[in-house]
Amino acid sequence: MNSQAVVDPPLSDVAPALTPGISAEDQPLLTTPAIHPLSRAAQDRSVNWFTLFFVALFHAGAIAALFFFSWSAIAASLVFWFLAINLGICVGYHRLLTHRGYRTSRLLARGLAVCGTLALEGSPIYWVVNHRIHHQLTDKHGDPHTPKDGGWWSHAGWVIHGEGLSTQPELIRRYAPDLLKDPFLVLLSKYHYVPLILSAILLYALGGLPWLLWGVFFRVTIGLHAVWFVNSATHIWGSRRFPTKDESRNLWWVALLTGGEGWHNNHHAFPVSARHGFAWYEFDLNYYVIWTLGKAGLAKQINLAQPLREKGR
Repeated sequence: MNSQAVVDPPLSDVAPALTPGISAEDQPLLTTPAIHPLSRAAQDRSVNWFTLFFVALFHAGAIAALFFFSWSAIAASLVFWFLAINLGICVGYHRLLTHRGYRTSRLLARGLAVCGTLALEGSPIYWVVNHRIHHQLTDKHGDPHTPKDGGWWSHAGWVIHGEGLSTQPELIRRYAPDLLKDPFLVLLSKYHYVPLILSAILLYALGGLPWLLWGVFFRVTIGLHAVWFVNSATHIWGSRRFPTKDESRNLWWVALLTGGEGWHNNHHAFPVSARHGFAWYEFDLNYYVIWTLGKAGLAKQINLAQPLREKGR
């Protein structure tokens, strides 16, 4: 089977309807307007103190890490950064589970989802639901994190305010019917904090407090902001290659931080493309991970956008 199969979706603000791999009977659910929009108008009435406590705790731990500098701790942090951000969030949660930009075995998909939980960005189902709503309602009322509701809101405010998706099961059924069919992902979403706790125990056992502070607290804090910049900065600053019906932009420094997620205008123009960097100078480490998986026979039907097809890539 050709691992470079292509899908060329039209420019659309309803990307969930274009998500391949979801049965026909489930497709209408993805284009139904959100029952309870997650916009600032709906969510900005209260502070989620539980979330705020842990966000503050990890930021405090990141500052403490600066007083326990160790090159081996830095190395451990980089390894877990790659596992959590590149493999887990970008290759797993985003390009596979949310957009179905490529196919892989259920075992590998589950492994990538476990890696994603190490980023402290919520469960795979929570993450996918939020992101599919974002694509359906990008920069419109109901978008969970549009800068039109304020720069701070789009960056972190949406995380520490309002109700969690666990209180809105109807949204989960509408936007992640495919994930709900996998009992492992349902279980992982319920106990998504367990892998991070186990990694913290492992790092402390191997390298003591420096490894714990750098490999968990510092790494998680910087990783949160790196991914949050995709929600905020790439809808405010940068260039626009495609006339999408939103404010998505390509921003090089966010791409460097995240391994390619900063080419956000490219992504919103072609949401199911496994590759976000369209030009040779658009760094996209996450795509090359997928490309490597394809060469190893672990990924198939890798979707590429029309501009990449025309260049023969």
